[in-house]
Amino acid sequence: MLSQESLAKIDREIAKYPPENKQSAVISALHIAQDEHGWLSVPLMDYVAGLLDMRPIQVYEVASFYTMYDLKPVGRHKISLCTNISCLLRGSDDILGHLKKRLGIDFGETTPDGRFTLKEVECLAACGGAPMFMIDKTYYENLTPARVDEILDKLE
Repeated sequence: MLSQESLAKIDREIAKYPPENKQSAVISALHIAQDEHGWLSVPLMDYVAGLLDMRPIQVYEVASFYTMYDLKPVGRHKISLCTNISCLLRGSDDILGHLKKRLGIDFGETTPDGRFTLKEVECLAACGGAPMFMIDKTYYENLTPARVDEILDKLE
């Protein structure tokens, strides 16, 4: 279910913990699995649970708690918009309105062409650069509608 390269990465994460605590590598293992597959399906989470000697429900609990994990397929580019208090006070609601208008989607949706998925996140720890979003793994801060258009234009 995972490539040898991904399995080797997970083994390196497991090795960071005492053998009886290998489940401590669950967050890293889920990242590695999601990076390879694009999202975390139930069979993939079950597979990770087996690698870590965990019950599947324990892995589901972790994956469903953190917004960094995707439990359904996402577009080629995932836009994670912070809506926490700092971003909200600095205009993330305006950025959301602009994204909804430009992309024609709301939180949890993907554009019909499969290019973009819009996801709401609670905090990305970049409060000094609010409002901000992360596209894939890149942070973009001090957003304005014009800056959002520049960023999206480069991705299209």
